[in-house]
Amino acid sequence: MNPIALSCPAPAKLNLFLHVVGRREDGYHLLQTLFRFIDFGDTLHFTRREDGQVHRLNTLENVPPEQDLCMRAARLLQHVSGSKLGVDIALEKRIPMGGGLGGGSSDAATTLLALNRLWNLNLSRARLMELGLTLGADVPVFIFGENAFAEGVGEQLQACLLPEAWYVVLFPPVQVPTAQVFARLNLAELELTRTELTHQELTQDTISLRIRGLSLPASHHLHNDLQPVVCHLYPEVAQYLTVLGEHAEARMTGSGACVFAEFANAEQARQVLNQLPAEMRGVVARGLAHHPLRDFVGTN
Repeated sequence: MNPIALSCPAPAKLNLFLHVVGRREDGYHLLQTLFRFIDFGDTLHFTRREDGQVHRLNTLENVPPEQDLCMRAARLLQHVSGSKLGVDIALEKRIPMGGGLGGGSSDAATTLLALNRLWNLNLSRARLMELGLTLGADVPVFIFGENAFAEGVGEQLQACLLPEAWYVVLFPPVQVPTAQVFARLNLAELELTRTELTHQELTQDTISLRIRGLSLPASHHLHNDLQPVVCHLYPEVAQYLTVLGEHAEARMTGSGACVFAEFANAEQARQVLNQLPAEMRGVVARGLAHHPLRDFVGTN
C-alpha cells in the first residue's frame, strides 16, 4: 500500500575540499569538490493531501515562501508530474542556515525523494537529479545518494568510497551568502596575504584534480579556495578555524561559515569538542557511507 505519511532525514554534507578551477562563459565558477554526508541534519515530515494543496506547517525566519526550497521542490514535482495530490510539510531544522552544510539543498532533495514515493510517481533518479539541479547546484548530490567527487558547478558526480571517519563541525555565529563569496572572487582589488592565496590563485592556479589521483585522507594540496575570502569578510570564521586548528587540520566547508576537522574515531572527536570554548557551538558527526534515502529510488 502506498504510504500517506513519511518522516525522512535530510543529512548535512561536508566539502572535504573545494577547488575553483575556472569559469564558464555565463560567469558560473567551475569547481572540483568531494562531498561527504554526515549523520547530522534536518528531519522532514510529509503527510499526503488529496486536495492538491502544498502547505508548510512551520516557517523559517527570514525565508519568504517563494524562496522556501521545500515548497519550491514540492510544487516543481507537482507541476512536472501532473499529480493531483498535495502535501503538508513540517521541518525540524538543525542545520545552520548560511553555513555551507547544504541544509536547504538537502531539504529540497529529501522533499523530491519523499514525494516521488508518497505520490507514487516512480520518477527515475536521473530525472529527480535533473529537477533538483534547477533548484540549486548542490541538490543533485543528495539525490545521487553517494559520497561523490564533483566537477562543473558541482553537478557532474562520480561516486567515491570514503573510509570511516568522525568530524568535529563548528557553527560560527554568522550566515555567509554564497553569491557574495563568489562575487568577491571577481574583485581584482581584493588584497589577501600570500598565506591566504591571491585572487589569481583562487580562480586560475589551483591544480585540476582527477579522482584516480586523489589520495585519502586528504593531503596538503586539498584545501577550500573560498576559505580565504570568507575569513577576510567574516573574522568569526577565521577565529573558529584558528581555535579548531590547534587540535587538528581545520577547514571550512562549502562557501562557509561552518568549519570542521576529521578524526579517526568518535572518542578523539568528542575530546576535542569538549576542550573548545563553551561559546563555540558544534557537534560531533560520523561520516556516512551513503545517503540514508539512497534506496528510495532505483539505480536508473
